[in-house]
Amino acid sequence: MKRIRARKIRLTVNGKAYELEAGSQSDQVKPSHTLAHTLRETLGLKGTKVSCDEGACGACTVLMDGQPVFSCMLLTVECDGKSITTIEGLRDSATGKLDPIQQAFIDHTAFQCGFCTPGIIMSAKALLCENPSPTEEEVKEALSGNFCRCISHYQVVKAVMSASKEVR
Repeated sequence: MKRIRARKIRLTVNGKAYELEAGSQSDQVKPSHTLAHTLRETLGLKGTKVSCDEGACGACTVLMDGQPVFSCMLLTVECDGKSITTIEGLRDSATGKLDPIQQAFIDHTAFQCGFCTPGIIMSAKALLCENPSPTEEEVKEALSGNFCRCISHYQVVKAVMSASKEVR
């Protein structure tokens, strides 16, 4: 019986290159693994949360090539050659300083339990990269795919508006 050669999946996650083997062995990324699973379980990046596992809540939002995506809805094999940024990748690796959007969430108490916060921050980061001076309505629209039961979205909007001043 001829053995099928494993397919390589190449990802850049938070600036670091990874080459993962896709296959059915225990040390491989299974074709059914989502990007969220691979980030959390294979790469150990636990900041990306999985809540609904259906793309309805936004807790698993990461940036793929700068665009927000629900990592629970993407298979890892579909992400070959992509650049992924997770919440862990926002902190300045040289100085340890938080990204302005992360600091704004702290300054404006824009979180409670924190479970959905990484996804909201990643959606906000994508918005601010594309539009450094959004209106409140644009912020609300950009965050409309993120659902949180714990906080007032007023603090979230204030935090994003505050961070937009830092980005300019």
